[in-house]
Amino acid sequence: MIRFAVVGTNWITRQFVDAAHESGKYQLVAVYSRTLEQAEAFARDYPVSHLFTSLEQMACHAEIDAVYIASPNAMHFSQTQLFLSHKKHVICEKPLASNFDEAQAAIACARENRVVLFEAFKTPALPNFQVLQNALPKVGKLRKVLLNYCQYSSRYQRYLDGENPNTFNPAFSNGSIMDIGFYCLGSAIALFGEPLEVKAHASLLDNGVDAHGTVIMNYGDFDVTLQHSKVSDSSLPSEIQGESGSLLIEKLSECQAVTFMPRGGSAQTLTVPQHINTMLYEALLFADYVEQNLVEHPHLACSLGIARWQTEIRQQTGVVFPADATTEPLIA
Repeated sequence: MIRFAVVGTNWITRQFVDAAHESGKYQLVAVYSRTLEQAEAFARDYPVSHLFTSLEQMACHAEIDAVYIASPNAMHFSQTQLFLSHKKHVICEKPLASNFDEAQAAIACARENRVVLFEAFKTPALPNFQVLQNALPKVGKLRKVLLNYCQYSSRYQRYLDGENPNTFNPAFSNGSIMDIGFYCLGSAIALFGEPLEVKAHASLLDNGVDAHGTVIMNYGDFDVTLQHSKVSDSSLPSEIQGESGSLLIEKLSECQAVTFMPRGGSAQTLTVPQHINTMLYEALLFADYVEQNLVEHPHLACSLGIARWQTEIRQQTGVVFPADATTEPLIA
C-alpha cells in the first residue's frame, strides 16, 4: 500500500481519493488544510490518522510515502518542491507549474531526490485515449486537427459580479489556457509531440487573464488548432483529419467516445468501456511508477512540453502571472 496524504479538500481531491482507494493500491493517512475544521470535515468520510495545518510538518512525517496536491495553481510548484525535497513522491494536479522555468526546476528536484513526480493529467491514461492513439494510422497522412474544449465556468458570474474567484485570478496562475485549454494543449503534445511553432490569440478579461483563446500549432505537413474557453459552451467534438478519414472524440478531457469516419465510408465506433471515475487510471499509473520508483518515466517529457508551450502561448497573448517575474522569454 502507498501511504498517501492530500493537500486541498475540494471536490477533485475527494474524487482522487475515491479513485486511489478503488485501485486497491493506496491508503489515505493524512490530510492538509489551512484550517483544522476543514481537514476534519474532509476526513470524516475516510479513516485518516493525521490532520495537518502545517505543510512543513506533513513533509517531515515518516508515515507518508506520497502526496497528492490539489491547491491553487500558483502554489503547485512551491508545495511540490517541498515534498520532493523531503523524499515524498508527488502527484500534482495540472498544471504542474506556473511556467516553464518552474516545471524544469520541479523535475530537477525529483531527479535529485530520486522520487517520482507525476502531473495529474488524466487524459493520456484513459483507455479511450489509448484507443485514439492506436487508431491514428487509420486516417492516413495527417492534415488537420481540431482539439476543442469550451465550457462556461460556474464561477464566471462571480467574476462578473465583481468578485475575484481563483479561477479567473492571475495571482493564482489561472485562466483558460491554464485550465480548460490545458486538455487541448496536453492532448496535442501527448498525441503528436511538440510542435515546430505556435501562433496564439486570446481575449483577456480586465484583470489580465484569458477568457478564451485559439492556438494554431504547426507540425509541418499538418496543423493542430486548439479552441478553448471558460466563458462559452461548445457541443462540438474534437476531430483528427487525415487523407484516408477522420477520428471524432467526444469530450476530449474524458474521451467519452471515439469514432472513425473512413473517407467515403460509414462511421465505425471504437469506444471501449471506462470506469465512471476516470481519475482511476492516473491513480493506477502513478502507483505503478511509485512501486517501480521510476523517476525517469515517459510522462515527464510531456509535462515539460506542455509547460514550455503554455508559457509561450501566454507570452504571445499577454497573460502575465506574478510567478513570471524572473522568467526569460522562450523564443526571441
